[in-house]
Amino acid sequence: MAEETQFQEVVQGLMDSPGGMIVQDVSDYLKDKLKIIIVIFLISVIAGFSMTKEVIKWLIEPSRLPSDVNIIVTSPIEFILLQFQISVSFGIIIVLLFFVIEGIRKGSKNESIKARLAELELKPPTVSMTLIVTIFFVTVLGASGLLYSWEFLTPMILEYLTEDAQNAGLSTEWRLSGYVGFIINLALACIVGFQAPVVTLLVLRLGVADREQICQFRRHIWFTAFILGAFLSPPDPLSLFLVAMPVIILFELALVLDNIFGLSKA
Repeated sequence: MAEETQFQEVVQGLMDSPGGMIVQDVSDYLKDKLKIIIVIFLISVIAGFSMTKEVIKWLIEPSRLPSDVNIIVTSPIEFILLQFQISVSFGIIIVLLFFVIEGIRKGSKNESIKARLAELELKPPTVSMTLIVTIFFVTVLGASGLLYSWEFLTPMILEYLTEDAQNAGLSTEWRLSGYVGFIINLALACIVGFQAPVVTLLVLRLGVADREQICQFRRHIWFTAFILGAFLSPPDPLSLFLVAMPVIILFELALVLDNIFGLSKA
């Protein structure tokens, strides 16, 4: 009970901090843009649907499959449902990008947010440079996560699962939706997971939490990384481990960088 009370106090402290109030202000603004967000989502889904057929054809080319593996369709509507699933995922990504861009654009002009940034001693030139650096590293880390998934993680896991099944005397015929979903989920998990250093350093820089608070809940963060890995990665222990560990390593690297350069604000 005492631990639960302590946790609630820490959460409330985070919400009342200057960085927490900045996040709340940006969140309130974006809620007012709900209709625009819905329109952007629908347009993105329609646009994405028109491209899904070529994407699926590219993913199932024989050169990308392990040996002796056949891709099959088990129901008349499986292909169309898969196209819809991919287009919805594309729409969600576009909406998230809109949230980030709009939050940065309006947040930088909001007077109350400017006042809170002043409390953190972050002047406009510093804020602009921070945004540029943040966008740069989000892009680089996202591309690195995609490369990690495509060049290392996906081929290794597919080869491992294929050999394991074939050594047991089983024929390897994969459902189209299962195969494509496997690849997409791994890629998204790695792209999101590789943002751990950016999130950690921004939390420290904006004063949402201090280094001591983050270190206090280190084991919870590690555990959360594995939980998110379980949700975002395919349901096998190897995938879970290979998705969660880079997140933990990058999180710890962010703490090392903060310790070296003193990025967190007192």
